[in-house]
Amino acid sequence: MTVSLEKKESTPSIEFAGEETILEARGVAISYGSELAVNGVSIPIYRNRITAVIGPSGCGKSTLLRSFNRMNDFITDAKITGKIEYKGKDLYAKDIDPVEVRRVIGMVFQKPNPFPKSIYDNVAWGPSLYGRKKDLNELVEASLRKAAIWDEVKENRLFDSALNLSGGQQQRLCIARTLAMEPEIILMDEPCSALDPVSTSRIEDLMFELKERYTIVIVTHNMQQAARVSDFTAFMENGNLVEFGKTKQLFTRPEQKRTEEYVTGRFG
Repeated sequence: MTVSLEKKESTPSIEFAGEETILEARGVAISYGSELAVNGVSIPIYRNRITAVIGPSGCGKSTLLRSFNRMNDFITDAKITGKIEYKGKDLYAKDIDPVEVRRVIGMVFQKPNPFPKSIYDNVAWGPSLYGRKKDLNELVEASLRKAAIWDEVKENRLFDSALNLSGGQQQRLCIARTLAMEPEIILMDEPCSALDPVSTSRIEDLMFELKERYTIVIVTHNMQQAARVSDFTAFMENGNLVEFGKTKQLFTRPEQKRTEEYVTGRFG
């Protein structure tokens, strides 16, 4: 038996007035074998906002991100305790289908990973697998438009190999592929780290457009990027959540000394 993730309405957040929590980690601890990677993290993710997770390498930020759509399930010795709730539902409950979780909470990885298929098939493959046969052409076009790549591929390129695209184009194609599954939340794990400055700027501009319809969580090693694109920021160190708050305040008036030391470049 699987339970739909679409039924229960999300509940308003009490952390910041006027914000609505769509996803929330409550006391989440994640270990790989005997090694603790994330230690009791609690963090709200607000609807139609961009939340950045920052911190030095190895602090657990990508591990936490992958737990939001159960990607850590693929790691045999990974263990998670605590709760991750989407619209009030425990995503790790026994009656929840992890495949459905990954449809509703999509993910874009650090390096572009297009399938060795045509541009069209990259976008259409997921919906087709879910049984969607009607309006595929419209869905592919709409997804490519939302990812700001349609105008670059519409002229006789849709059925060319996706591997012929530039790195920045491939990453936007991967975003379109995620959007085609009609998620509510998009997780991005350092999506610009392998891109040049021009491509990075286009991805950042795209994120601003997408948050009108989607909720975005981005892990980034680039503090300037976090400051530019996010509404809220979480700072992690050694698996612990040090501070969470509105991005402007966290970068200009952090509450924790360790946060101030990190954002001013004293370590990391």
